[in-house]
Amino acid sequence: MVAKMEDCTATAFLNPEDALVWSRDNDPDLVVVDYIMPQMNGDAFIREFRALPGKNEIPLVMVTGSQDQMVRYAALDLGANDFLAKPVDEFEFMVRTRNMLAIRKSQKERINRSAWLEEEVRKATGMILQREQETVMRLWKAAECKDKETGAHVKRISHYSALIAKHLGLSEEEQDIITRASPMHDIGKIGIPDSILLKPAKLTAEEFDIMKQHTVLGYEILANSSSAVLQASADIALAHHEKYDGSGYPHALKGKGISLYGRIVAVADVFDALCSKRSYKGAWSIEQVAEHMKSNREQQFCPDSLDAFFMGWDEVLKIRERLAD
Repeated sequence: MVAKMEDCTATAFLNPEDALVWSRDNDPDLVVVDYIMPQMNGDAFIREFRALPGKNEIPLVMVTGSQDQMVRYAALDLGANDFLAKPVDEFEFMVRTRNMLAIRKSQKERINRSAWLEEEVRKATGMILQREQETVMRLWKAAECKDKETGAHVKRISHYSALIAKHLGLSEEEQDIITRASPMHDIGKIGIPDSILLKPAKLTAEEFDIMKQHTVLGYEILANSSSAVLQASADIALAHHEKYDGSGYPHALKGKGISLYGRIVAVADVFDALCSKRSYKGAWSIEQVAEHMKSNREQQFCPDSLDAFFMGWDEVLKIRERLAD
C-alpha cells in the first residue's frame, strides 16, 4: 500500500528491536506499528521509540485487532497518534497515512523555519558584536595615542583576566565579556595631562591625585551604554584600583563591595605593571612579583581572584612570553 503512494517508501522490520536500532540513526516521517509482535508489544515499542532523541513528535499509527478500549487508551497515553483496525482497509490506510504525513510535513517546515530564524538571529548578533568590538578597538587606539605602553599591556590584561574568570568558574559568556571589556580599564588616561601621564619620574602627591581621576574619567566615557561589554568596561575602569582592604581609590571600596570584574582586573593589572619596565621604574622579577602579590592577599587583592590567578600560573607565564612588549 505504501508503494502505491507517490514519493513514499517503506522500511519494514519483522523484529521491533531491529526497528528501534534503525531509528536511533534515522528519522522516519511516519511509523506504522502492530500491537502484537515478537519480543515486545506495540505499547513497549512506542514507549522506547518516543524515548529516542528527536522522536517525540514523529506521527505514529498503531495497527490492532483488539476492540478493547483500554488497549487504545494505553497506546494514546504512550504517544500513538492514530489507529488502524485489522484487517487493514486500503482506502482507510491511504487516507490516514496522508493525514499523518501532512502533519509531519508541517512539523518539518516549522523546524526548518525555527532553524532559519535561529541562524538569522545568530548572524544579526554577530554583526552587533563585531561593531561593538570595533568600537572597543578604536578606543584602544585612542588610548595608545596618549600612552605608548598601552598596546601589549591591554592584550595581556585581557588574557590574564579571562584566565582568572575561568578558574573562578564564571560562565563562558562572562569569560567572553571580561576578555573584551578588561582592555578598557585605563581608557580614562586619555583625559590626564601628558605632563603627568608621561612623567619619567615619581609623581608628586598633587599629581597623583590628578592621575587617580583616570578611573572616574574612564567610567564617564563608558557608562550608560546598552552594550554589556561597555557596561562591564565602565565598571572595570572605575573599580580596578580599589583594594580589598578598602585602601584603594577612587571610592575606598572594601571586600565584596568591589565589583567582581574590578577585583579580577586589579590582580591582572598589578601583576603586569610590576613585571613591566616603565619610564619611572624597572621591571620586577617574576619571583618578586609573585611573592609581593601573595603577601598582599586579602589586603590589596581579593583572595579568590588571586588564588584563581595562581591556579593558572603556567598559562600566565605563557601569556607573558607570547605577548611580550
